[in-house]
Amino acid sequence: MNNGYTEQIRQRILNAPEGTVFVNSDFADIADNNTVKQSINRLNQEGVLRRIIRGVYDKPKFSYLLEEQLAPDPEAVARALARCFHWTIAPCGDTALNMLGLSTQVTAVWSYISDGPYKSYKWDKTKIEFKHRTNKEITGLSPKTILVIQALKTLGNENVDDKTISVLSRRLNEEEKKLLFEEGTEATHWIYAVIKKICKED
Repeated sequence: MNNGYTEQIRQRILNAPEGTVFVNSDFADIADNNTVKQSINRLNQEGVLRRIIRGVYDKPKFSYLLEEQLAPDPEAVARALARCFHWTIAPCGDTALNMLGLSTQVTAVWSYISDGPYKSYKWDKTKIEFKHRTNKEITGLSPKTILVIQALKTLGNENVDDKTISVLSRRLNEEEKKLLFEEGTEATHWIYAVIKKICKED
């Protein structure tokens, strides 16, 4: 194994913020896949990286208050998997509600829609699931637009009230509202009616 490659990979990891999640392809510009795997295995043994699931590692974030390493960030793991497999993903279900402040319920399952296959991954007490959807649901839309539409779908028309609209309106800045209003025209009629209220458009 070329120690020069390992040192380049080590420096990239050390320069990244604590909690950053990596997959092998993040180092494809440094060395070929086999060399990267060997280097990552060595860095994992040294404690520079922590293995989460096969092929996915993070630079552990340490809590001085708790005096222990914090659990990996599921959102960062999901994004890393999507990066690895070239999927387009977006939070859905309770995950979308949590991210927008519409639910405080802690869930052990982080759900995403994806243009990739149905897949699930699990470590410790955390599970990530990817649900296949057609590209039109996630391609060409800004991340916040997708997030809002998926949250509204999860709630259902009958469960969207003035409080919901107020929370979503506060969560979005003016640029995000502008994009939501423009991009939301492809959503179902009732969802777009809610979107107009969120954006305060007549």
